[in-house]
Amino acid sequence: MSAPPELTISLGTTDLPFHRAAAAVTRRVPEAHGHRVSSVGASPEQLFRLRARGSLYVLVSAWLPHGHDAYLSPYRHRAKVLTPLYRPRCVWAVPSYVPAYKVRRVSDLARPSVRRLMARSITGTDPGTGLSRLSVRVLSEYGLDRLGYSFSSCAEAEFLSRVERGLATREWFVVRLWRPRYLTRAYGLRLLSEPRELLGTADSASPVISEEALDQIHPDAVACLDSLYLDDDCVEEIDVLIHQQGRSPPQAADQFLSGRPGLLP
Repeated sequence: MSAPPELTISLGTTDLPFHRAAAAVTRRVPEAHGHRVSSVGASPEQLFRLRARGSLYVLVSAWLPHGHDAYLSPYRHRAKVLTPLYRPRCVWAVPSYVPAYKVRRVSDLARPSVRRLMARSITGTDPGTGLSRLSVRVLSEYGLDRLGYSFSSCAEAEFLSRVERGLATREWFVVRLWRPRYLTRAYGLRLLSEPRELLGTADSASPVISEEALDQIHPDAVACLDSLYLDDDCVEEIDVLIHQQGRSPPQAADQFLSGRPGLLP
């Protein structure tokens, strides 16, 4: 089958940095096979509603099995879930100047020598995503709430302001965020080990193509999308180009790909 090259593919992505970074590379695949691509950015719930109405051909990406399974389940039988692009996970992190020999694991936050120095308020990004419940559970399971630790989430601008204030005074503090994300590189944050996986295990960030789109998108483009793998480090690298170097997502994708001529199948 040869798909019409003039076909415009609607590509939806969650309006968050790491999703935009992955989508910027992903869209280059159908474009290389003659398709135009129109991008739609929205919340996960809105995107899956658009998909249910047939308004999206490709979704980049569904986080499975935890993050978006409930949204995808009603029409999963009418969609093709592709190979994961990367494997996102929720993490707690501290500034790099906090000595690793003192604070390497979440459980180390309970040590008296650490409590004397560590800010007790833990801040997270992306309110309303349901992640707050996981961090509150960590506080309870490790007994950190009984030691005065608390958790709250806020919008990204407020979160960045909090991080920058803490770094400016070399404060010891903990934040909750996603990886991959440019923040870990931009601010030199070090991830804490949480072996009990109370923050959840890594999801698979998989592109999803609607059943009807499979008859419209060039089959070689579908095969290339299904073999594309970026990994967390690559997504963070693209994210840094967008947020620290001021590149647009397409510019960041092209700069990233220029150094990896064999990445796109």
